[in-house]
Amino acid sequence: MIPYQHAIEELSGQKIVIIPNKSSLGLQALFEKSAQFAMISGPLAVEVRTLRDQCPDAPFEKLLVFEVARTRMAFAVHPDNPVRSVTRDQLRRILLGAIQNWNEIGGRDLPIRLVIVREGGGVQASVESAVLNGQKIVARDPILVQISSQVVKVVLQEPDALGLAQLGVIEKARAPEMKLDEPVEQTLNLVTLGEPTPEMRKIINAARQIASETLE
Repeated sequence: MIPYQHAIEELSGQKIVIIPNKSSLGLQALFEKSAQFAMISGPLAVEVRTLRDQCPDAPFEKLLVFEVARTRMAFAVHPDNPVRSVTRDQLRRILLGAIQNWNEIGGRDLPIRLVIVREGGGVQASVESAVLNGQKIVARDPILVQISSQVVKVVLQEPDALGLAQLGVIEKARAPEMKLDEPVEQTLNLVTLGEPTPEMRKIINAARQIASETLE
């Protein structure tokens, strides 16, 4: 949204303010009426499960999801890490703690340290849904950050790190990627609390159109 903010404003005729944050905080802002949209990059059902304990009285049933684009999740590694591809099953075993050292998958003798956004991040929710069939990631001594852009910054400093992020974030940072034999798709969505106004619909439609043109 940020790189194409001006284009979205031009096409929609609306002025927008974008505050990058993890998915759960965006949804909280909706409930607090301090935002008109939440941007989420994971399944809404997973995000709702995360938030129910924090906001038990929130009107979750009023949340409406508008898909903007589809991309794939990506997994960043340090430039010195020789491991640049794994199978989906190997990734699953890493995320569940069954594989804990890079030497088990052809790398150096270093423990695998996951770098992930704190609870409520869309990438983490997508991975748990698509790769782990709803199971939680089990990581020994993970490095927790606030937003996805920080994931890659940490990975580039830590030789033993494996970062979960969006493809665009990794490409922008020019970080090495550990690719999967079966890519994991991720949907990027806008969420509203109740039916959007006509002005909000213009923003949704503009974001979709620009995403379709830029992600072709």
